[in-house]
Amino acid sequence: MNGTPSTALPLRGDWLFPTEIRFGAGRVSELRALCDRFGMKRPLIVTDRGLAATPLAERVLAAADGPGIAPRFFTGLQENPTGGNIAEGVAAFRAWNADGVVALGGGSGLDGGKTIALMAGAGGSLWRFAWPDHAAAQSERAGVPIIAIPTTAGTGAEVEPSAIITDERGPTKRAVLHPAMLPKAVIADPELTVTLPRGLTAATGMDALSHNLEALCVPSFHPMADAIAASGIAMIGRWLPVALAEPQNLTARGYMMAAAIMGATAFGKGLGAMHALSHAIGALKGCHHGLTNAVLMPFVLAYNRPAIEPAMMSLAEILRLEGEAFPAVHRWILDLRRRIGIPETVAGLGLAPSEFDRVARLAAADICADMNPVPVDAASLKSILEAAA
Repeated sequence: MNGTPSTALPLRGDWLFPTEIRFGAGRVSELRALCDRFGMKRPLIVTDRGLAATPLAERVLAAADGPGIAPRFFTGLQENPTGGNIAEGVAAFRAWNADGVVALGGGSGLDGGKTIALMAGAGGSLWRFAWPDHAAAQSERAGVPIIAIPTTAGTGAEVEPSAIITDERGPTKRAVLHPAMLPKAVIADPELTVTLPRGLTAATGMDALSHNLEALCVPSFHPMADAIAASGIAMIGRWLPVALAEPQNLTARGYMMAAAIMGATAFGKGLGAMHALSHAIGALKGCHHGLTNAVLMPFVLAYNRPAIEPAMMSLAEILRLEGEAFPAVHRWILDLRRRIGIPETVAGLGLAPSEFDRVARLAAADICADMNPVPVDAASLKSILEAAA
């Protein structure tokens, strides 16, 4: 398997898994019809400050605007959205008398938009929906309609009923979960990713790889997730270098967007220490999540090796790698990182050894830590950071 179907088909389709997805170039033009279908006459388009300053934002606004529909932007999200950002967004939703949310962007715009929609319908404290205290709130009727429009090929947040939001009191990144956070529909239009800068294309692509890879390594029986994850890994290995070399290549951009959706679908099975550490580093340092995952990836794999040999044997076969499976996959990842310019150590993230203890303690309390194939605690997580120094 090389990540490409054996027959050449147009990269366009309508999917109903895990939610309604309209996939294909130019499909952002269908936004107004979707707003009308979901009764969204005054949608709030939620995005981050950086994306709001680009022509993409105006293109999406134009796609939503029309007779009987009056969209408005909320652009107050940081790169790593905070509880304060969410409160401001809910206030903007109510001031506009909005009736739905269009979540636009990468992870920040998508997670922020979904969480604003949740709280616009639910009210009260955001953190009652945050792991590990979320169980009692899951039965609450909450949320307003959400349409998700990704502009990167990384997080896959467009197909998740959850979000990662920074609690400024720590600071810590917390997982916010509720069924109403799953978007009613997704517009996955690879045209919206062609202007993504090279560095963000690389980092978000490696984020998609981390989702597929960690999901594959989680030691639980889930053959559907495993098949999706393995295919997603092969797809990224084939098409991420092409997307970087040829930014306007819609085939490469389309396959990367599909692989990101696949990763988020697969990690319903679980994640692991890569994400636990990345969440902690992101909360403290503000680093890009995908870049952080990319830096940590080979070191977490090495720590997990005793428990993931069978998964690596399957993956090496799919990737057509020669030699012993784990070293071959490990080399494949290191080579991909070098080719696309990922820093080799956590020093490239601005993380100093004096910060390892604090990061490890935060990571040990993260939702993803308990899913890791090899048990982790603060001491073992610190050892991974030391290996990555």
